[in-house]
Amino acid sequence: MPDAAGATALPANTLEIALALAMTIIVAVAVTLLAGAIVRRVLQHIEGEGIHTREFATTTVRAVRRVTFALSFLLVLFPALDIAGVEQNVGWQAEDLSAWAAHNGLRIALLLLLAFAANQFAASVIRRAEREVAGDGDIRAMERQKRAETLGATFQRFLSILIWAVASLMVLRELGVDITPVLTGAGILGLAVGFGAQSLVKDIIAGMFLIAENQIRIGDVAAINGVGGAVEEINLRTVVLRDLEGVVHTFANGEIRTLANRTKDFSYYLLDIGVDYEEDTDRVVEAVCETAAAMMADPAYAVNIMEPIEVMGVNDFSASEVTVRFRIKTRPLKQWEVGRELRRRIKKTFDAKGIRIPFPQMSVTVRQNI
Repeated sequence: MPDAAGATALPANTLEIALALAMTIIVAVAVTLLAGAIVRRVLQHIEGEGIHTREFATTTVRAVRRVTFALSFLLVLFPALDIAGVEQNVGWQAEDLSAWAAHNGLRIALLLLLAFAANQFAASVIRRAEREVAGDGDIRAMERQKRAETLGATFQRFLSILIWAVASLMVLRELGVDITPVLTGAGILGLAVGFGAQSLVKDIIAGMFLIAENQIRIGDVAAINGVGGAVEEINLRTVVLRDLEGVVHTFANGEIRTLANRTKDFSYYLLDIGVDYEEDTDRVVEAVCETAAAMMADPAYAVNIMEPIEVMGVNDFSASEVTVRFRIKTRPLKQWEVGRELRRRIKKTFDAKGIRIPFPQMSVTVRQNI
């Protein structure tokens, strides 16, 4: 009823309602701050000290705080009003609302919160693994990072779908929905898809192992199923090579039977040199080692040569020559550049020292009958 001044009179229990709301907000804020601190500490343990500058960490903590505040507020509100002696004129009794919130509502909120947290934590762990795989300061760091990001994104999508699918089924069960038909239908659908996409699943699984085991990298020179070329793409389903003629070869990962990587970590250039039978092989070895040592002293090639030339010895006796084998260790992809230059220099050294490199000859005898 309006009073003499025309103002509306406040309810008699206004003070009790204000105290109940204040108590509810204080408890909810305290629980929210505690939950946020726990989540931030866990993320910091996973991600390291740089977590404070990452956007996803702030988003995760903010989402956890909001859900926690809403859940805590609803759980504490009705008991606080009861304690304050406030009569709650709602369709449900306060006891029923509190019971539902304390059981089904709490479980649903916790399920959604745990699903979100699990998804964020899985993404955090995957990102940390990507950084550890990439490393720092390595010439192949960018390639390793790209490979790690490809594999990490795949795992993250798979885990996200799995986590939210399980959480959705559990929420439906808490709401009283019979999920047995859903599980049965999902099982039948998964079986049908599995039979229809066997080769695709095979390719994807093989691609994941191909990337995870670091068998080849983009830029490597490799031979797959007997076909050689430079690796242009590494996907979860296919690997793409381009050969010297520019022809692009695409291989399904599940169909790769043999894989030879010619440029992983380091490479060797194998050098077979044929000399005349009349030449002293020790003199030949000395000339080759001298040439290789001079090449290692050249700044233009020294950066690509990892070790001095290795003398493997006399390797073969053929019809017109003795073959001496050498091997030189180089950085990946540099063996052909080093090898060609080394052959050029060896030819000039042999010419200067008078060492003969045999070539096919034909002797013709002319007989005249008298």
